[in-house]
Amino acid sequence: MLVVGVDPGTINMGVGAVLSDDDLLTLAYSEVLSPPKSAPLSDRLGWLHERMSRALEDIRPSVVAIEQPFVARNVKAALAVGQAQAVAMIAAARLGIPVAGYSPSEVKKAVTDYGGSSKEQVQQMVSVLLGMDEILEPPDRADALAVAICHINRSRALEIAEL
Repeated sequence: MLVVGVDPGTINMGVGAVLSDDDLLTLAYSEVLSPPKSAPLSDRLGWLHERMSRALEDIRPSVVAIEQPFVARNVKAALAVGQAQAVAMIAAARLGIPVAGYSPSEVKKAVTDYGGSSKEQVQQMVSVLLGMDEILEPPDRADALAVAICHINRSRALEIAEL
């Protein structure tokens, strides 16, 4: 199974692909999409859609897993993240790729076994799970890969439950 994970944002959007072959997880792709910060929001969203569509066309994953926005304190930021999330969903839908969504705590729990983990803990565990020697920078890359790993883990659990 090849899963693209997305950490949505209008300034930095993490995109990462993980290939799952039995119990082996392999990094297949990792990038941070960063539109011009000074551009109006509509232009940044258009830029993100274009780049996201190209990435999905090149990767051709079986599913796109997207982290859902967290609304706790900053509603304006959550709305922008939601718009970036929609961009990724539309790019996937146009190519007929199914989309799954996960909350930040679900993603953290899937990777670190604790839903309140720090960004640094997520970065470290993503590196360990993918057999990498270095920590991925910026954190958006690791976050996107964590979303993909979360989906893979959830899919495995559902397969086991159906047996």
